[in-house]
Amino acid sequence: MKALQWQGINKLKVGEVPEPELRNPGDIIVKVTRSVTCGSDLHLLGGYIPFMQKGDVIGHEFLGEVVQAGALVKNHRVGDRVVVSSFIGCGSCWYCSKELYSLCDNSNTNPALTETLWGQAPGGCFGYSHAMGGNQGSHAEYIRVPFADVGAFTVPQGVSDERALFASDSASTGWMGAELGGVQPGDVVAVWGAGAVGQMAARAAMLLGAERVVVIDRYDYRLDQTAKFIGAETLNYEEVNTEQELRERTGGRGPDVCIEAVGMEAHSAGPQFPYDQLKQQLRLQTDRSPAVREAIHVARKGGSVFVLGVYAGIVDKFPLGAMMNKGLTVRGAQMHGPRYIPMLLDRMAKGELVTEHLATHVMPLDEGPEAYRIFKEKEDNCVRAVLVP
Repeated sequence: MKALQWQGINKLKVGEVPEPELRNPGDIIVKVTRSVTCGSDLHLLGGYIPFMQKGDVIGHEFLGEVVQAGALVKNHRVGDRVVVSSFIGCGSCWYCSKELYSLCDNSNTNPALTETLWGQAPGGCFGYSHAMGGNQGSHAEYIRVPFADVGAFTVPQGVSDERALFASDSASTGWMGAELGGVQPGDVVAVWGAGAVGQMAARAAMLLGAERVVVIDRYDYRLDQTAKFIGAETLNYEEVNTEQELRERTGGRGPDVCIEAVGMEAHSAGPQFPYDQLKQQLRLQTDRSPAVREAIHVARKGGSVFVLGVYAGIVDKFPLGAMMNKGLTVRGAQMHGPRYIPMLLDRMAKGELVTEHLATHVMPLDEGPEAYRIFKEKEDNCVRAVLVP
């Protein structure tokens, strides 16, 4: 079958790989009908996630049709249209019992890599390096889904593929940031990043009752999309001083909740950006974190900061003093998909959550390398590129 394969830093190609087979009775095989690029995939392309191997199939946000089901699968039948959580949970370990599915003890088959790096291993993820289990990704014609009764969900009739697709990761991740960030009715929420995850975090904050939501970015086309489809306020950090503007909009206090939806290759407008970039290129730090630093600095005293962007290792100039002395709560996580996807699909069916606008470019799988180039370079106002096998 055809699949989009990682070939090295900034190198992708569409090649032939073996079709997946059932390995366990809880597996299903899904014929992929939609799979979407993600900003975290760019870290793989840039070589910042060191556990990739030539030929690995990437992609983790997808939707498709069940074509084969293992003997112990109860919730799915051949022909079902399903959306699948990008992180894999077994459903039975201690972490899954607490709905912390991305921390599953049983879904990552290469735990030693991240136990060495982080002290403990997270769960497995589709198409996201051998540190996350080495699972084949979704930019392919077919994919094996383990623990299918836990991580795959039937899409309601009337919900389009383009809408349901983003429940797989973007909407789940964004909602998690707003919920676990502690958004309460009446709060002022600031979101760094107007990509798909940032927009979904903003919409989640609004649905959870936030009084004002401000989304920060430097690309006007993404900010315009956020204002039009999400209804949040916007701020271009290259045109205004972010801290001054947020303090003015919050009566001098700062936002109650700050959500960082950028990640380890964050850009900034000040002189610290070339400094951070140079240190990252020299591997003196693994990640660039200006958005996290700014969120901690801007958040009100006693507020909270939630980190949604993907980070791999260590950062420089982390404002520990500000975090402690301001009494902040700082959290982060990979997405706990099964915790949110059923609720999100229900909201999508009711029209409370729309995502179709995020799919600015729909392209055949054969054009996968070009789709990622457009996505990475922000050409043609690309927010997300959807690949269709």
